[in-house]
Amino acid sequence: MSGDRPDAAIHTRGLRRVYGDAVAVHGLDLTVAEGESFGFLGPNGAGKSTTIGMLSTLLRPSAGQAAVAGIDVARRPDEVRRRIGVVFQDPTADRELTGWQNLSFHARLYGMSRRDVHAQARVLLEMVGLADRGDAPVGTYSGGMRRRLEVARALMHRPRVLFLDEPTTGLDPQSRAQVWQKLHELGRQDGVTVFLTTHYLEEAEHCDRIAVMDHGRLVAQGTPHELKSAIGADVVRLRTGDDREAAKAIRERFGLDAEVGPDGVRVRTADGARWVPRLCAQLTSGVTSVTVTRPSLDDVFLHHTGRSMRDS
Repeated sequence: MSGDRPDAAIHTRGLRRVYGDAVAVHGLDLTVAEGESFGFLGPNGAGKSTTIGMLSTLLRPSAGQAAVAGIDVARRPDEVRRRIGVVFQDPTADRELTGWQNLSFHARLYGMSRRDVHAQARVLLEMVGLADRGDAPVGTYSGGMRRRLEVARALMHRPRVLFLDEPTTGLDPQSRAQVWQKLHELGRQDGVTVFLTTHYLEEAEHCDRIAVMDHGRLVAQGTPHELKSAIGADVVRLRTGDDREAAKAIRERFGLDAEVGPDGVRVRTADGARWVPRLCAQLTSGVTSVTVTRPSLDDVFLHHTGRSMRDS
């Protein structure tokens, strides 16, 4: 692709996918650095899985260009496939085979030697915490164990980029945390680029950078901290001996809007944690409790789309 970024693991320009009259992805421009953990955040139907489908060569773009590991996905798809691993949204491990057999079958499809298969499978089963279950049929695994096995399988041929489509959907919080622990280890130890889609706000917090998708359009991108900092102030809630008097004092002394409600006084201000000590020192009504809430990724989604991610 003309204008490739050789230092980028993923680079797209004007990437578009159309189904009949429906546009699933609108002119996506995106760059993901090597070794980065990058999250696509958005509700179901936002275009996340369609994007992964194009980047992993399963779907042909309707327009635009994309390169993965420096290779054009439309012109040289076979070369792209040798350099990527994919964990699909729906489980695909063969439940009748053992963990070892699932990994071995996958690796032989990529032309790995029997010796390399054995060595790599041993390392990966250890990495995902399944060294003692490699000989057990996958049908006996829990959901979290099957997901971790699929991550190991996608890494058997040593890909440069790992795509994960909703990798922890349906898992309990403990299993989700285990999968994420292994993904972090992967990035630190091997420098593999991780590109994932998710609609879990808590999961997106693990990523180095995030792109927020809505109705097939990229509406914001940056680190979680950058995205949250860009949309505004912290929310400070406090209870005092006299909430109305405290709100009046805040308006007069600090020039801030202060609202009184059932949960006490509510104030929006930049860097609320640093402001609270000044507030407590100047209020005479006696502060009995105070909390500071920073903007969340749900606030980011609400800011850019007009609706809550959780509601979506």
